[in-house]
Order: sequence, then C-alpha cells, then structure tokens
Amino acid sequence: MNDEELKWKTEQSSLLLHTPVFDVWRQTETASTGLTADYVAMTAPDWVVIVPVYKGCFVMVRQWRHGEDRLTVEFPGGVMNAGETPAESAARELLEETGCRAGKLTLLGSCSPNPALFKNHFHCFLAEDLVPTGKQELDSDELLNYSLIPMAEVIAAFGSDEYSHAFTGTAMAFYMRHIGFVPKAE
Repeated sequence: MNDEELKWKTEQSSLLLHTPVFDVWRQTETASTGLTADYVAMTAPDWVVIVPVYKGCFVMVRQWRHGEDRLTVEFPGGVMNAGETPAESAARELLEETGCRAGKLTLLGSCSPNPALFKNHFHCFLAEDLVPTGKQELDSDELLNYSLIPMAEVIAAFGSDEYSHAFTGTAMAFYMRHIGFVPKAE
C-alpha cells in the first residue's frame, strides 16, 4: 500500500465522556479498503515539559501519580492554559512547581504523547540561567517537592518505578540531542 492508502477517513465523531482533563470521542472511520470501524480518540490541551539545568543538575519534582498509585520523580511540567504559547506555559509551570525563573528557555522539540489515542501534543523546553525565587506557586491540588539531582543519576535511574514517566525519557532524549550526545559505536 502507498501512504494515501494507509489513511483512514473520519465519517462521524461523537463525544462519549467529558472530564476536566480530557474528552473521549468515538470516531467512525473508513479505510481505503472499505473497512469501517469505531475507534476511540481523546482530546486534551497541549502539555509542556521543562528540563531545568542548574549547577550540573536537573531540577526534578516528586509527586503522587494517581494512575500509578505511587510517587514519581520527573521533570516539571503541566497543561497549557487557554491562550498561552508553549513558552509562556513552560515559564509559568517552571515557576509554579520549582520557584525558579528561567533566564533562557529553548524549545527542544514537540511530539505526540500517544498518537494511537491522544490528539494533543507536548512541548519540551530547556530552562537555563535559572534564578531561584525560593517560593513555589502550586495549584490547590498540587502537592510536590522539587530537588536538584545530578544528571547522571537521573539518566541511570530512568525506567525504575520512581523514574517511570515517559515524558521524562522523551525530554531526556530531546536534551541529549540538543547537547550533541553521540552514542558510542559498538
């Protein structure tokens, strides 16, 4: 099949569930072969993830994740507010969660969190020249701590129960590409 034949056409879409975080839609779609089937897709605002670098460490947050029923360590981030650019969201989330202002924000990349289900994207930023204010500005339902963790420790721990958030792994890959990391040849 060529690329055009791989595409599906959405015939009908209906809202199944509206939540404060995302909406779930039933989509009736037809393939180039004539097959018609129902699929589920979710819409949500875009998200941002920030890779804050300070004195040879990453600034990481530790928080409870309801889906996993555990504490995780991850890069700060969150949902973009309506009307915000990704950079504005990244600056706001960094300040809220870590109390740090970034002197320099650099877009490292954007991608889909899971294109099989979600229609939104997440945007990853490098935050440098940090100025700690000493004061978090957390939302009422945010309970988290932040700390400086050596970069090598974060990279070595990724994939453990505590460092399980896929956005953290993706953000590290974006960061490594940014700094020119080249894997060793075997």
